[in-house]
Amino acid sequence: MAAKRGRTAQRLELGLQMRHFRENCGLGDRGGPLSRKQAVVGLKISEASLQRIESGSLNFRNVGDLRKLLDKYGVTDPDIIDGLISLNKESNKQDWLTQFRGLTPTGMPAFVGIEPEARSMKVYHPSLVYGLLQTERYAVAVHELHKPIEEHTSEFVSQSVELRMRRQEVLTRDNPVELHAILGEAALRYPIGGADVMREQYARIEEMASWDHVTVQVLPFRPSYRSPDDFAILDFGNNFPPRVQVDSAWGPVSTSDKPREVNRFMRRFNAMTASALSPEDTPAFLHRLEREL
Repeated sequence: MAAKRGRTAQRLELGLQMRHFRENCGLGDRGGPLSRKQAVVGLKISEASLQRIESGSLNFRNVGDLRKLLDKYGVTDPDIIDGLISLNKESNKQDWLTQFRGLTPTGMPAFVGIEPEARSMKVYHPSLVYGLLQTERYAVAVHELHKPIEEHTSEFVSQSVELRMRRQEVLTRDNPVELHAILGEAALRYPIGGADVMREQYARIEEMASWDHVTVQVLPFRPSYRSPDDFAILDFGNNFPPRVQVDSAWGPVSTSDKPREVNRFMRRFNAMTASALSPEDTPAFLHRLEREL
């Protein structure tokens, strides 16, 4: 496990352990999992709050509810109890993401918070260059493009770009995240910010694609071309279950660690990998686009 986890990852670990205890306590119907509705009886938290806690988006505001749940689940080991109470306390502290609160759509802060915990990421972006591959000028141009529509201030744009650049540190740190990105041809052809910005962006993608831990493929316009919403699959090794996030023009649509959902998007990603140009063909494709500018 990572030596020091972010607050989002701590909440996720807390939630996973609490869900495990609830589902394996044998107190539900016919000795099965205890439902959330049954679990919150006699507590100050609601069924919806417990769902958010188990998904890692919330922690216990009242440690008494945490103790009562563990007692209800039959957890009596003092080391486990003390460990979860400590984890709940630590996860309530502010981290670096706090300063960017309000800059991302609903659900996105949780995703950003667990990116550093990932061992590998598989992403598909059909219409824009993926954020971790963007240059600063491209990121600014993207935000400026949406500024009149979303009525964003210049300060908002500046802070949003700063957040995007900071997220890229997962690729440049020691023991970086392994990234496999598939970009739709439209993402590379749409002239964000003008020719100079696009040339710089092409060069940046080519540079990053040469790194051992980064793979970039292009899905060209052809009968097999697909254009669903953006999605990203995060693999955490043995630390957490893999997780998928699906985005749309309105922001994150859903995040799930359910094996059925993750496997469905993994199959979709693998199919697009087979249809896309090989990683070795990416530089030549980018050079061709640059000549067309």
